[in-house]
This record gives sequence, structure tokens and C-alpha cells, in this order.
Amino acid sequence: MPVYNQSRSRVVQIIFISVFLIIVAQLLHLQVFSSQYKIQAENNAVFRKTIYPSRGLVYDRKRRAILENTVMYDLEVTPNDIKNPDTLTLCNILNIDTAEFKRRIRVAIAKNKSFKASVFEPLLSQELYARLNENLYRFPGFTLNERPVRDYPYGAGGAVFGYVSEVDSGYIKNNKDVKYEMGDYAGKTGVERSYEKVLMGVRGVKRYIRDTHGRLQGAYENGSFDTSAVAGKGLHLSLDIELQQLGEKLMTNKVGSIVAIDPRTGGILCMVSSPTYNPQSIAGPDGRKHFAELQVDPRSPFLNRTVNAKYSPGSTFKTIVGTVALTEGVIDDKMTTTCTGAYWGCGRRLGCLDPGTFAFREAVAHSCNTYFAITFRRVIDDPKFGSASAALANFNRYAYSFGLGKPLGTDIPFEKGGNIPVPATYNKIFGPRWVSCNIISNAIGQGEVQTTLMQLANAMATIANKGWYYTPHLVDSIENATDNENHMLDSFKVKHHTLDIPEKVFDIVQDGMQEVMESGTGAAVAIPGIVVCGKTGTVENALNGVKLPDHSFFGAFAPRGKPVIAIAVMCENAGKGAQAAAPIASLLVEKYLKDSIPEPDRKALLEEMANKNLIPVYMVREMQSQDSARKVRQDSLMHIKMQRSKDSLATRVAYFNKGTNVTALNVKKPVSKPAPKNQKAVTMPDMVLSTDTKKAKPSKITRA
Repeated sequence: MPVYNQSRSRVVQIIFISVFLIIVAQLLHLQVFSSQYKIQAENNAVFRKTIYPSRGLVYDRKRRAILENTVMYDLEVTPNDIKNPDTLTLCNILNIDTAEFKRRIRVAIAKNKSFKASVFEPLLSQELYARLNENLYRFPGFTLNERPVRDYPYGAGGAVFGYVSEVDSGYIKNNKDVKYEMGDYAGKTGVERSYEKVLMGVRGVKRYIRDTHGRLQGAYENGSFDTSAVAGKGLHLSLDIELQQLGEKLMTNKVGSIVAIDPRTGGILCMVSSPTYNPQSIAGPDGRKHFAELQVDPRSPFLNRTVNAKYSPGSTFKTIVGTVALTEGVIDDKMTTTCTGAYWGCGRRLGCLDPGTFAFREAVAHSCNTYFAITFRRVIDDPKFGSASAALANFNRYAYSFGLGKPLGTDIPFEKGGNIPVPATYNKIFGPRWVSCNIISNAIGQGEVQTTLMQLANAMATIANKGWYYTPHLVDSIENATDNENHMLDSFKVKHHTLDIPEKVFDIVQDGMQEVMESGTGAAVAIPGIVVCGKTGTVENALNGVKLPDHSFFGAFAPRGKPVIAIAVMCENAGKGAQAAAPIASLLVEKYLKDSIPEPDRKALLEEMANKNLIPVYMVREMQSQDSARKVRQDSLMHIKMQRSKDSLATRVAYFNKGTNVTALNVKKPVSKPAPKNQKAVTMPDMVLSTDTKKAKPSKITRA
């Protein structure tokens, strides 16, 4: 054989051998190494059902279950298993059209692959579940799966508990250590978020074998590959649910917040952010609709105003100014000042509520701006520090030791730190030689001073304890906690101390706060038989440069001597501290200490405050504007829906007359009709909710 032919023969042999090896390698890859077809084959023969665990229960301080679980059902779809479903019936039951049906299938495939079950319609109502269960045989590829859902027996505590919702790809990516899957739910705010890893439990799996028609025939391998779901662990809170309910009732039609703390432990007894919401409304089948409505509410109900909003504390801050001044020795409790109605010492008017001559206790009781302006100037101008900057830095050290100016470290997510202005801020504004008059508004808790309401309540607890506090927290203990879970609570057992402040100083400050409730600005809401120490605050504020009505503040603790509750209340744009915040706080303190409000006049006050509407005017206007826009939108959608219904009916009649079956009509030949030519587009007005809460510096301060 010629050499040339031998060479050609070898080439052909090499080609055949190469092709054979490639085929063998591919077969090995597909059958041995690759799991793609193995998974698909298993999914054809085995149905994998996820068993979602019950989230941990939550109890209040009296061991009452305040956050439980109930069972609802999700409609799930496995796209690969869909075989000639009665799409029209399914769409009619779910009240969706075929376009939405197809969109959901695409989303399911994108989120969770075509051979895995994904949620098609979550949290079915009882009626919807019954209709689907009756007709499920018509929808191959669709299954009903149990899901434990939160139940709120007291209908309160939205800001405390937060909410859970389905995880998305971003959440899964950012929490790889937990190994979430699409379809899992996780806590997004409140206690649900802070203690997610404790509450979530562990999902289980059950596997069922299927016949050639996809029907379930029983457990796969007698359940040897099944795993049981493990419920989450319970949490015991310091919260008093009855106090929480009363707080939410008193804050109806108001914008603000309440925080009550047990100063002995730091446990939060009550935490209200208003407007609140019934957490049950976003946990059920209509949850998505209610959630969307709450998101666009101009009052921002999802903003937790107890820790996520900062305010100037107003005259409640005078308790801190007085404590520092007495400790530094720049004043004593016998020093007096005379106020004629305003302080003019810095060249501009600083108004006062009650003219007169006051020593320290009376100055606190009557919230005298003149007294505390002079006091603050003495602190900042103290010659031993050499400069205002150094004196302010020293003042700030005291403020920080009360838990102000930084996050406290509570177990509530997204806590803000407030603001205790530092010397560098004023060096930039005024230059290095600024003086006390440049920051005189800080003397009465205005200017650049800002706190959260949680910080203000904690400051009241610190004064009650005469110089120490535990970090405020909601969770006291975790059921059957591991060592790591117990460590989650370690920071709440550390006692924090202020700078070295003599006990006598705290006695003087408490004397003044007691006078507030006996003869001063809070006397009208004194509690019969209980010695309360309190301080009112009336806070000027502005929005987008426009001055608004004053915020109403109040801080207190009781009973003096053995305090068991410290409280702070704030109502936005509600007037003087004594008009709104103080009555609400006094009623809550009485309820907690007496377990009831027995006197008729106090009951009348409770109903009066609960029924009082103090929603800020600018928010009311935005709500009215939204209502008008919503009505226009609903009218337009109703017109379109009615027109489509007429078109759909006419089209179906035409198809039936031609002998076309329903499924073909609904899936294979979707019909759409353009809007009538004379139909005008509806343009919705732009809704703008201002988030600019920066307070304009008032040229004139006229409140205490």
C-alpha cells in the first residue's frame, strides 16, 4: 500500500477514535459527573415538598403569648410539570389575566429554576384555598403547601415586632451563612429582624414518589430521606402588652412616639411609634395590598420614631444642662435669676413662659429659659478650660455618659445616634474664637442638639438611678438558648455609669422635676397618690424653611425613691409639652403602677386624649391629595376593567361559536383590544412627601 494511502488511513482512524472518545466522555459527563439530568429525572419521579417551620413564639413580661403562628397555604408551581392546565379556570379563581399568569411563570423560572417549586400565589384566603383545593386536579404542576404565618392576638406592637416577608436573591446573597432558599420568609424590621436567626427555625423536606401521570403515590423510600422542620425558639420580652395597647390607643390620630423603660433592668415596657398599624393586616392574604398602602402614607407608619427619628429635645434637655452645671460648680441650687419674660443677654430675645425670680428647683419647675441660658453660658465660659471649645468638649463628656450623641446599642434595628454637637462643628461655622452666645439655643435643647426618644427615656432612667443605666432592650431571655444565643444578650447586662456626679446633684435635679409635677408646668396631670418626677418640653421646628407648630415633649420617672418606670413621650406639632405629651405619659405611668386608672376625672382625660386629633396639618393636606388622586385612578381603572370585561365576553362568544375550546381561547389565542380612541389618558398628580427634617434656626425662641 502506498505511503500516501497509509497516512490517509491513520487520519481516518484517528478521527473515528477521537469522535468515539468524545462521545464516551460526554456520556460519562452526563451520566456520572453532571447532576443536571439526574436532578430532572429525579424530579420526574420524586416530588420534593418543603416543610416550612413555625417561627418562634414571643411572650410579654407576664408570659402572655403576644406573637403566635397560624397556618395558611401558598399555591406553588413547578413549571416543568405544567401539562395542559385549565388556565382559564385558574385565572378566574385568582382574578388575574393570562398575561399575568405568563409573567408569574417567567418569574418562577427566573427565581427558582423550572424544575423547582416556586410560590405562585402566597397566603391564600380560606375561600380561595377551598376553591383551589376543589379544582386542583385541573392544574397539573400546581400544588398547595402549608405555611405558618404570624398571628397577633392583641393586634398591637407593629413597631416592636416588625414584619416578615419573602427573601429575594439579594437577601440570600447577603446572608449566605443561613442558606435561605427562594420561598423562605425572613424578618425585615423590629424583633423579627434582630432575632431572625433565633426565630426562623429549620425547614424540613418530604419526598413523595410519582407515577407516570405525575400523581403522588406515597413516601419516597419510606421517608428515609425526609427531614423534619424544627420550630424557632421563643423570646421573652420585657414588654407589657396592655401598656402597649393603651399607648397605641392614646396615640391614635397623632404623629409621634412613646418609650417606657424599667430603669432597674433597662427592659422596654412600652414602645409606640405613631401612626402604627395592626401587624395582622400585613400578615394575611391581603398583606401586600395593605403594605403598599402603608408605604405611601404621608405619615410614614413604617418609620420607627422611637429610634429611627431625631428631634431637638427642647426643655427636657435642661435636666442635663443643670446636672453638668451643678457638678462643675458653676452654679449651686441657691443661685437665683430674675426673668422679666425674656433673656436678652446674647443680643436676641430668648422668651420665657413664666416671669419671676427663680432658684434652681423653681427654674426647672417653670422651665425658665433665662435661668438655663445663664447656666449654660457659665458652663461654656468657665475660665478653667481656657476656651469655649474645651468647655464644650467637657460638657459633651457628661452628655455621652448619659447615652446621648451615639446609638445606645438597643436590640431594635436601624437605631440612630442623635447629635451632641462637637467643637469642630462650630469652628467651621464661627471660626476658632466662637463664644457661648453663638450656641445659646443649645441651653434649652434646641440648636444643633438632637436625640432619639429612646435616648431621652434612657436619660430619664439614668437620672432616676442617680447615675447609671442598662442598655434599653426588648428581649430578656431566649428559650433553650445555646451559648452563642445567650451571648446575644450579654451587652444588656452591663451597667453603664455617668461621669463622677455626686448623688446630691441628682437629688437637686429630682427635686426640681418633682416640683414640675406639683406646682410647675406638669401640675395639671399629676397622678393622685404617686410622686412623679417629670419635665416638659416645647420644641420649635420647621420644614423646608417654614415654621410649624411646636413639638410636644415630656420625660418622667416614678415613683421617686424607688422608680420602676421611666418614660418619654413626643407628639409632633401638638403644642406645648403640657398639652399633649405630659397627659399621655401620666396616664401610662398610672396604668403601669396601679394596673388601672380608677378615678373618673382621669378616665375622662384618657378618653379625651385618645379621641384628640393632632395629626400635623401639612400631613393632612398630603393625605387628602392622595385620596383625591386615588379616586381618580380607581375611576379610571374601573372604566378600563368594565370595557375589557365587555370585550372579553364578546370575544369568548365569538370563539365558542367557532367551536374553540376554553383553554385554547385563554392560552393560545390571547385577545387584546386597544383602548377607545376617545378615551383620554389619566395623568396622576405627582405626590411628594418631604423628608427634609432639618430644623431651620429660628430667629426668635419663645417657648420653654
